[in-house]
Amino acid sequence: MPAHNSTLQRADRVGFAASFLCAVHCALLPVALALLPAFGLNVGGWVDIDQAFVVFATLLGATTLTLGWRRHRAFHAWAMLIPGLVLVWAGAFTHLHDHTTTHAVVMTIGGLLLAGAHLLNLRLTHTRAGR
Repeated sequence: MPAHNSTLQRADRVGFAASFLCAVHCALLPVALALLPAFGLNVGGWVDIDQAFVVFATLLGATTLTLGWRRHRAFHAWAMLIPGLVLVWAGAFTHLHDHTTTHAVVMTIGGLLLAGAHLLNLRLTHTRAGR
């Protein structure tokens, strides 16, 4: 397999893993924040990395899906990436960024869509490379 294919597959795997971990983080963080005071822990002063991750996810997703599309010419992965990006951007850069349950739900669904787009792009690229 050419080095370019393996680099693209590695990038899609990183994108899938990061997006999936983001979705898990967004789903579990409200539970953790609710439990921390019971253990006497304070969460004040934590740096919010949602916005930085959204920018990173956008750049990684757009790059890997563009390179993948150049190989397989299918827009299926884009149909998952774009709604996922809309959700995570809304969750990170609008009034939803107040870390309520709505924020967690929007970011979780968006993260799962991003992970699905990377996984689909990986499969489409792999299928095309096998031809």
